[in-house]
Amino acid sequence: MQIALLGGTGDIGEGLALRIARDTDHEVRIGSRKAEKAESAAAEYREELDERGADATVTGHENPEAAAGAGIVIAAVPAYYLSDTIEAVSDELDDSVLVSPAVGMQRDEDGLHYNPPGVGSVTALAAQAAPDHVPVVGAFHNLAAAKLADLDAELNWDVPVIGDDDDAKSTVVDLTAELETLRALDAGPLANASEVESLTPLLINLAANNEEMHDLGVKFW
Repeated sequence: MQIALLGGTGDIGEGLALRIARDTDHEVRIGSRKAEKAESAAAEYREELDERGADATVTGHENPEAAAGAGIVIAAVPAYYLSDTIEAVSDELDDSVLVSPAVGMQRDEDGLHYNPPGVGSVTALAAQAAPDHVPVVGAFHNLAAAKLADLDAELNWDVPVIGDDDDAKSTVVDLTAELETLRALDAGPLANASEVESLTPLLINLAANNEEMHDLGVKFW
């Protein structure tokens, strides 16, 4: 299967690209608003994977080209770019599951705070921007980007997955299950997105205020 990472040159995109390419047989397509930037990032990822002996296919494209024909399209962009990014590739999403890992946050002197859009969650914003026939799934919200991109790190994290389309949600759960030391958990429908997304600023605040608690994820027992 082809997996597109729109914004795959950014922090969360890098980690997902490297781990999907290393741990699965899927073709990874890095997307960016500029093809040159995507191609450069893809070359860097291939170099690291080659050094680790991973036989992976990673290519770089402008976002619409990356999304074309992909079974899963992950919009790994900040929340404020999400709607524009989805609308730019909407014609290429006919047979895709669209995944949003974005979280709305706002910083003040006390730390980071959850800052959802008017529709209630960023995942709901993605669903609003996507064509009506495209299933939207929320996943990968609570992953610390730096540790995710460190292929020597054992994560042992859980990934809550939310969505209204059971088949689409199962597709994302199955992909996550292929990634080493990550476990997918069904967190229910899209209406539960705000509960999942709001964990991210909490994790960042805990990491900032407690020594030796950097790069936190979540694990449910």
